[in-house]
Amino acid sequence: MAKAFSSYKIIKAKYPLRYVGSAISILFILIILESVFFNDKWEWSVFRLWFFDPAVINGLYLTLKLTFSAMFLSFFLGGILAMMRLSTSWLVRGVAWSYIWLFRSVPLLVVLIILYNFSYLYERIAIAIPFTEVVFASYKTVNALDQFTTALIGLAIVQSAYTAEIIRGGILSVDKGQSEAAAALGLSWWHKTYRIIFPQAIRGILPALVNECISLSKGTAIVYVLAMPELFYTVQMVYNRNQQIIPLLMVAAVWYTIITSVFSVVQYFIESKLSRNQRKEKKSLKSMLGWGKAS
Repeated sequence: MAKAFSSYKIIKAKYPLRYVGSAISILFILIILESVFFNDKWEWSVFRLWFFDPAVINGLYLTLKLTFSAMFLSFFLGGILAMMRLSTSWLVRGVAWSYIWLFRSVPLLVVLIILYNFSYLYERIAIAIPFTEVVFASYKTVNALDQFTTALIGLAIVQSAYTAEIIRGGILSVDKGQSEAAAALGLSWWHKTYRIIFPQAIRGILPALVNECISLSKGTAIVYVLAMPELFYTVQMVYNRNQQIIPLLMVAAVWYTIITSVFSVVQYFIESKLSRNQRKEKKSLKSMLGWGKAS
C-alpha cells in the first residue's frame, strides 16, 4: 500500500490571504507603537522618572500584600462555602447559597464603604456568649478595623463568593463514578476529596481561579476610596499635585500589567505540569494493560 502512494507528489497548501492578514496586522501594530512611543504628549520622560519612585514602589508593595492576603483568604473561605454548597443538609446549603447570592449581588465598592463606616453601626466588637452579658474581650471597632484590615475583609468576602462557585463547578465536573468508587473502597470523606476528587477537579478549577486572581489584583485599585496608599491611590495623589495625569496613569497600568503577566506565567507552568502528569498517568495505565505491546 505504501508503494502505491509513493509516486504521488505532496504539494503544500497555499493560503495567500494569511500573508495579507499578517501584513495588515503588522502595519496596524507599527502604527499604534509609533503613535504611542513617538508622541511627546505621552511624556515618557515623566514615566521613567516615577516608575521606580519609592512612593510608587511602596504603593506596589501594599497592592501585592493586599492581593495575596485577600487571595489566600478567599481560597480558604471559598473552599468552605463550596463544600457547604455540596452538603446533604438543606440548611447548610441554604446558608452557603445565601452568602454567595448576597456578595455576588452587592458591588465591592458598596461593601468597602459599609465596612469603612462599620464603627458607626457597631461601636464595639466583642468576644462573648450570645444573648448573655458574659464578655471575654471587647475592642473598639474603629481600632480593630484599620484601612488595610477593612480592605482585606471586603475583598476576601466578595471574592470568596466567586471562588466558591468555581471550586464547586470543578468538583461537579468530576465523574460521579469516582465518588462511588471511593465510597465502595471505604474511603473517608476527607480522603475521597483530597486524594481522588480534588486532583481531578483542579484541572478545571485552575484557569478560572487564576482569572479571578488577576481580577483581584486589578480590583485592589478600588480600595482608593478608603484613602489607603496602594498603587493606584499613590499615583492619583502624585498626579493631583503635578497634573501629569497620563504618564502617571501609565506607571500604574504597566505595574498592573506586570502583576497580571506573572499570574499568567504561573498558570502556564502549573497547567504544563498537570498535563505532563496526566500523560504519565495514561502511559502507566497503558503499560499496565499491555496496550503498548499490542500496538
